Amino acid sequence: MSCIFCDIVSGKLPAKKVYENDYVLAFHDVEPQAPVHVLVVCKEHIANVSEIEEEKYFLVQEIFKAINELAKTLNLKDGFRVVNNCGKKAGQTVDHVHFHVLAGRDFLWPPG
Repeated sequence: MSCIFCDIVSGKLPAKKVYENDYVLAFHDVEPQAPVHVLVVCKEHIANVSEIEEEKYFLVQEIFKAINELAKTLNLKDGFRVVNNCGKKAGQTVDHVHFHVLAGRDFLWPPG
């Protein structure tokens, strides 16, 4: 099975990286939905958040640590949105744990 995010994490595919540690990688989305649109992906292949096993819960902490750092680095003081789609009916298009960080425009609620 080929996974585009695994290929980015391994370096097989290029990405405009903005944050990296041992557990997560953050990079600009190639199809941005806002002026700032960064994807924060787990380096380990896990299909979605409902498949994270208890011994891997620390990965969620690492993801939000990365998001906090991105908010500072990218100067997102006016606010930002964090989105995780879990499953096809929720809009997940890549079966690999990832969060979208969106900023730079006003957002509506509910998103639709």
